[in-house]
Amino acid sequence: MGYGLGIFLLALGLILALAVQDRVESVDLTLIGWILAGVGLLAIVLTAVTAASRRSRYNSTTHPDGSQTVHRDDRV
Repeated sequence: MGYGLGIFLLALGLILALAVQDRVESVDLTLIGWILAGVGLLAIVLTAVTAASRRSRYNSTTHPDGSQTVHRDDRV
């Protein structure tokens, strides 16, 4: 799951919840839209949190000769 899926679900859910006026027998499109919007928002938040935690675990050091050393930060 990534940002793209989250944005897609959020947009689809908001369209169903706010813009669709059609009726389908025994299906509440507004409720389905709000559920999809919530799942999309949750996907975006979870992607941001996991990306931030992955980024903070590694530190890189650039040496004067231009080479880089990557150290894992185990203080999580």
